[in-house]
Amino acid sequence: MSTRTLARRAALASATVAAALALTGCGGGDHSTAGAGHDTPVTGSPSPGASFGDADVTFAQMMIPHHRQAVAMAELADDRAADPEVRRLAGQIKAAQAPEIASMTDWLSAWGRPVPPASAGHGMPGMDHGMPGMMSDADLATLKASSGADFDRQFLTMMIAHHEGALTMAQAELTGGANPEARALAQRIVDAQRAEIDSMRKLLDGR
Repeated sequence: MSTRTLARRAALASATVAAALALTGCGGGDHSTAGAGHDTPVTGSPSPGASFGDADVTFAQMMIPHHRQAVAMAELADDRAADPEVRRLAGQIKAAQAPEIASMTDWLSAWGRPVPPASAGHGMPGMDHGMPGMMSDADLATLKASSGADFDRQFLTMMIAHHEGALTMAQAELTGGANPEARALAQRIVDAQRAEIDSMRKLLDGR
């Protein structure tokens, strides 16, 4: 699959998701007592009394399956990647995103909102076009069937598109979110994944 094809798919899905997140951010408001500071740690359950809105809920519900797929893709690199830099980057992605999944799961439970089931992979109900950057089952099958330099190329191409999708959702949370912990996580995703995109592009350009 070409980078152009993946970028086009991500762009189309991004527009749909950004619009949906903007709408939820306008309609939700505050679901608990405000008062949590912006220095609240990113990980762990929400602080008692922390405010949250529909945009925060949507962000967590969409980012959990998005992160799960990134972790699953990263795990494939253990015995398929040829380049040690690709394996190192995959390990970095897995180490960062697995704890973030746990944090967002805790938030949703504390907010009394549904946690996406383990089988969720292409968006929550109402997101007919899926989440930006998500790979299809066919994409994942192709990645699983590859190895060596071919795996490295496909992994980098797919993960760049995947990260770009995560940036879209994180930016929407920064624009419309109310919960300080969710907003802090969104900013951390933006900072970390932009840097990883730059690293992956350099590795891809060298092939």
